[in-house]
Parts: sequence; structure tokens; C-alpha cells
Amino acid sequence: MFNKLKSTFLILFGMAVLWSCESDLELTPEDNRETAASAFEDPAAYKQFLAKLYAGFAISGQDGPAGDADLSGLDEGFSQYMRLYWMVQELTTDEAVIGWNDGTIKDLHNQNWTSGNEFIRTMYSRIMYQIAQSNEFLRQTETSVVEGRGVDAATQANIQVYRAEARFLRALSYWHALDLYGNPPFVTEQDPVGAFLPEQTNSAELFTYIESELLAIESELAAAGANEYGRADKAAAWMLLAKLYQNSEKYTGSDRSSDVITYTEKVINSGFTLVDDYQKLFLADNNMNGAQNEIIFPITFDGINTQAYGGMTFIIHAAVGGSMDPDNFGINGGWAGLRTTSALINDFLENEDDDIETVADERAIFYTDGQSKEISNISNFTDGYAVAKYKNVDVNGNAGSDPTGDFPDTDFPMFRLADAYLMYAEAVVRGGGGSESAAVDYINELRERAFNDDSNNISSSDLTLNFLLEERARELYWEAHRRTDLIRFGQFSDGGVWPFKGGVPQGTTTQSFRDLMPIPSSDLGVNTNLTQNPGY
Repeated sequence: MFNKLKSTFLILFGMAVLWSCESDLELTPEDNRETAASAFEDPAAYKQFLAKLYAGFAISGQDGPAGDADLSGLDEGFSQYMRLYWMVQELTTDEAVIGWNDGTIKDLHNQNWTSGNEFIRTMYSRIMYQIAQSNEFLRQTETSVVEGRGVDAATQANIQVYRAEARFLRALSYWHALDLYGNPPFVTEQDPVGAFLPEQTNSAELFTYIESELLAIESELAAAGANEYGRADKAAAWMLLAKLYQNSEKYTGSDRSSDVITYTEKVINSGFTLVDDYQKLFLADNNMNGAQNEIIFPITFDGINTQAYGGMTFIIHAAVGGSMDPDNFGINGGWAGLRTTSALINDFLENEDDDIETVADERAIFYTDGQSKEISNISNFTDGYAVAKYKNVDVNGNAGSDPTGDFPDTDFPMFRLADAYLMYAEAVVRGGGGSESAAVDYINELRERAFNDDSNNISSSDLTLNFLLEERARELYWEAHRRTDLIRFGQFSDGGVWPFKGGVPQGTTTQSFRDLMPIPSSDLGVNTNLTQNPGY
């Protein structure tokens, strides 16, 4: 779907995204796009426009990897959606640090960011731009509009499915806005096109909107596992609903654990299966090596057709440095940036003094040669163990399709079955109903895969919230869940402590208002309808 991103579906974005109001960064859409009249002469343009909505999570412009950006004002690599989302979800936690000194990037792990932080600001812009594109697609695919163009009945039927997928993608971005910023501006396809000041929503209202959208499109999406790989289906919508309900108490003050049970059961019973080898989930052929049967919704990457310096290019290259051999990762060189803290390593150890290399858990995919477990200087790549989880090689060790070794084929598993198992178990422990024995069985399926036998299985007495938070770290580290998880467990700001949290080597707590990111000061300065989140 990503082969024609220069095609005629790139329309009307100049009007569609003006409400983002990011004037200080000059993150404005390029204006050399075609008009709607010419864009949809070919019925294939509807699917091409949909492809752009999906591609918006993976690439940052029209040419790839750089040179024709969707938004101007920050480097294309840094302003890519998946890269920004990964950074705010991981660098702010115990799972990742970065050694670079680019702007205010270290403020993320230090948890001392301000409303002027360019990475938090540009994540906001990416989310709003993605929503604006989805809104414009929905405007251009209204039944009356499509019929007025003389589109045939078969294409109209396909467009209805496309619309459901566009609404899912918009709901996904609005969930990111809810989770990160709490009270963002709110615009749908029903709002006027052009420059205006959108009203601000609040967490409870946005929660209800996202929920209603996902429930409305459930019957219109393809059956679970029946859509093209990389496109949303019913299971993706169920998973997003479960995520919404799982964190409902933080968003609305109401526990919705029983709904987590309902929708994770739908996912679990929809035909997805665990891949036999954990490592396969993070390789260049994870779209075909069996991992695709576990991955419910990926952000897809291709070394030839979706070239970007964000996304998986960033995650794989930036994690390689020191004495690590880039050939083992299918790349032409490491960027020596990302590592983890001892807090994550300790989640795999019975005692903190144990050697991670002796751990039988195959999920502990770390590189330790020449690396120290503890970090003295974040800027020094060899301080902190390296994470070797993601690779641009297939199951046979062959590198991905890009002959230069720059851009990987590895897809990012945003939602996968193992997470549904963990979410179900957590909802059971939180009193949402379900079956405790089923929850234990689900956890043990994950642990039997990790240890290759049942010697490390748990019993119902082990199924506690503390255990589940640690198990989520062991199973899902570096998959952009950690910030949200820590907030839900009360361990993100004024609770948990890990190395260099708060900007000090031993770590310290921070103020609870940091559970939400700030509304960017640049948007506040333009849109008088917006009020800053408390504490900033």
C-alpha cells in the first residue's frame, strides 16, 4: 500500500491542518498538493489516501527518507510519529536512556521537561496532523461526495471499509493525545475546513468519544485476521478498546476492568496465536515468520518503500554501539545512543548481583560485552547494557531488503496477543471478573515460551499487581507501553525510582503532574481556547 505515496491522494492538507496552530515551530503543511477535483478522478486514489494515513505512523514525508517533509520546522528523522511516540513512552521510564545531547532530549529521562520541549511539542504536532489527515479523508469519502463523483457501487462498498479504518486510526491518535496530554484540542470531519481556533476537550469527554467511535466501527471493520497485513481489523479495535478501558481510572476516575475482560477475551478468542520463538517478533521477517499470527496491529516498515530516519531505523541503529557488530543487526553501522537502566535488568534477576548472561529467560536480549550494568555517564554508550531485541535480519540471519543497510524491514508490533494475555490477567487481579485460572494459564504460556519449559510457571498466589508490572516489563520492554503502565500502577512520577530519574544518578521521585505532558506553549500562545495542564 505504501508504493504510491506521491500519488494524487495528498490533497487539501493545507486547509486541513491549520488548526494545529504550531506557529512557533513553523510546523506547517507543504502547499504544493493537488486539488480534490483531480485527486479522485482515479478510484484507486481512495485506497492510496488510506495508505497515506497508515504511512503517517511510519514515515515523515513524501520522498523518504528526507527532502519532502509533511511538516517543516524540525528534522524529518526527529519529527517522525513512531520515533517520537517511542521516545516519550520509553525514554521517560526505567527502560531506556539515550546518550545524545540533541536539544532537550535528556530532559525526557530526567523528567524535568517544560512546555517548550521540542520533542513533546512535535509529538503533539504529529498527532494533530495525523488526526487532520483522517478528518480530511472522511470528508472526501462522505457518501454524498463519493456519489457525486460517480463512483461505482463496488468501489463505494470498499470505501465504507476504508472509512472504518480511517476512524480507527484517528481513534488511535486521539488515544495517544488522551494518554499523553489529557486535554487536547478536538476537531472532527464535522468541523469547518480552514484556519480556526478549536475548542479544548477534557479527558473524560475524549475517552467517551474514542469509545463511541470504536464501538461504532466494530461491525464495519474486517473480521479478525481477515484484512491485509498491516491494516486494522476488528481485533485491532478490540485491543484499542481494551487499552482505553485498562487505563480508564486514570482518564475518567472510573474502573473499567470488567470491560477489559470482555474485549481481551474477544481478542484472545479471535484466532491469533503466540509465535514459538520470542525473538521472531522483532526480526525483519516478522510479517511472515509466524510472528504475524501474534501481532494484532503493526506499524509496518520496508527497507525500500518506507524509508525514514525515525521508527525502526532509529530504534535499531541507535541501540547499536560499543563493541556490537552491526552486521549481526543487518545494518551498516550503529548510532550509539539507546541503552537500558539496571532497573529493567533487575526485573530479570532473582538477586541484583546475579549475571544477566546466566538468566534462562529468552526474553532477556541484552548485549553486555564491554558494557557496564550501572550508568555513571548517560552520554557514554558503554554505560548501561545495550538492548539487542530488534534486528534487521530474518530468522536465517539474512539482512533486510535495503542493500545500503540503512533502512530496516522490521515491523513494530504495536498490539500483540501476549499483551492481551497480560491485560486480561491484570483485569482479573483488579477485580474485573474473568477467570483466575485462565489468567494463570495465559501467563504461563508466555513463561513457557520464555523458558522453554514449565519450570518457571506461576500459581495463583503469584498473580499480584507487582508481579504483573514486572512481567509486563519482561515481555513488552521497548514496545512503547512502559510510561502508560507505570502511570497506571502509580510508579511513574511520585512513586517509582530508577537510575537518573529526576536527573540524579540514584534517581528520585518527581511531581505527580508529570503524569501528563504539557500542552505546548507555542499552541497556547495562538489558541486562546486552550488551558495548560496543571503544574506547567
